[in-house]
Amino acid sequence: MKKKEFVTQDLLSKIYQNSAPGPRKLPPERQLAQEYGVSRFTIRQALEKLASIGVVRIVQGSGIWINEQARNNPLVYNSITEKRFDQIRFRMVSLHKKRPNRDEQQIFGLSDESFIWQFCRLRFVDEQAVQIEISRMPVEGFADLNQQVIERSLQQYVLSKGYQISHLLTTYRAVNVSREQAALLGCKKGSPAMHISNRGILEGGQVYEISDIIDINYSCTYVIPHNRENLTFRQGGG
Repeated sequence: MKKKEFVTQDLLSKIYQNSAPGPRKLPPERQLAQEYGVSRFTIRQALEKLASIGVVRIVQGSGIWINEQARNNPLVYNSITEKRFDQIRFRMVSLHKKRPNRDEQQIFGLSDESFIWQFCRLRFVDEQAVQIEISRMPVEGFADLNQQVIERSLQQYVLSKGYQISHLLTTYRAVNVSREQAALLGCKKGSPAMHISNRGILEGGQVYEISDIIDINYSCTYVIPHNRENLTFRQGGG
């Protein structure tokens, strides 16, 4: 993921992680550039992206204001969640513990000395492999993660720990399947697929999981409330 895309997604995640009432602002460009270790130009590109989709307003001389109305975009169902649990199963491909890189430290709020789990699993729907999922979770709080958990519901596992899940932040991008991915999924190299990036966020704002999914049979349906302010903005009216 390019730095501009990472900063955009991380800022969007943090906007949703913080549910404090009242008007909210992001830190200034210079501070964000220092926090992410990138140029102010990269930060500006990320902020322009957030502004273009109506998440923030950049007010000259005032700051970067968060549009609270941007939170009202719920996902109804997708090609996985519309299936019954008895139609879905997982198979773990790998599991190991590692030190987080800088991006992972930023997402989870971890130090250099912390550890995270990284695992790969295949998701089967109606006995057909349709997804490869590579996920990371902090070891702290999930020390007993194992194959049995990975081949079941991660959300149920998180809830069983006493945590409350707030929401998921999801990004979609069309891709083609690589040779290695095709071998796992039993399809042809170059087949069209959806790259789905997920962040699971707990009540209070802590990220508990990040995942990258390659899905060869993905569809989704949203209900999006009419946003008159955003329509006016996109039409150049303010």
